[in-house]
Amino acid sequence: MLDADRQHTWVVVAAYNESTTVGTVVASLVEAGWNVVVVDDGSADDTGEVARAAGATVLRHVLNLGQGAALQTGIDYAIKKNAKFLVTFDADAQHSVEDIPALLAALERADVALGSRWLGQVEGATSRRKVLLRVATWLSNRLSGLRLTDTHCGLRAFRAEVIPRLRMRQARMAHASEILTLLKKSGVRVVEVPVHIQYTPYSRSKGQSGLEAIRILFDHFFRT
Repeated sequence: MLDADRQHTWVVVAAYNESTTVGTVVASLVEAGWNVVVVDDGSADDTGEVARAAGATVLRHVLNLGQGAALQTGIDYAIKKNAKFLVTFDADAQHSVEDIPALLAALERADVALGSRWLGQVEGATSRRKVLLRVATWLSNRLSGLRLTDTHCGLRAFRAEVIPRLRMRQARMAHASEILTLLKKSGVRVVEVPVHIQYTPYSRSKGQSGLEAIRILFDHFFRT
């Protein structure tokens, strides 16, 4: 990727009560040369202050609206800043900054690049979580009509020009299922890229369980 393109790439981080990890996450992104916008989604702790001190632009929701709404707020901000490429990145330190260049390189042949832990590497996940996430992926593919190896990885990259076709309306965790529907309906070119996911006791405690992922999936496809 050219340096000029890097300058027009924004990494969007949704954060809710993530003061424990968001500073380290932002610092690693900034050190690697990325523009970072953190959306503090109504946190009760000092998530916003920690992210700002680490070098991020920080936007704040007065109330907790949910991860989907926070990501959309950050995406809208990046587009206003003339972003050409966007990356979504988790605040709990389970994603690897080193995976971003590969995701962006994949946009040379696609409009959207989705990270896949099953094509890459998963560390720290329990056997039960792995099974449930694979079941969620199978169900997602059946319901959405897509053929993906990983349907709930939050590490993604987008070309800015397709963003209007992928606008999320699900404010909370159902956005992860909604985006699958949007990808299928919009006809954008999608590729998967191997990524490294590192689960820690902290990220496991913050994340959705596999059963919760399946429940959210059904809520989206059958109740909306």
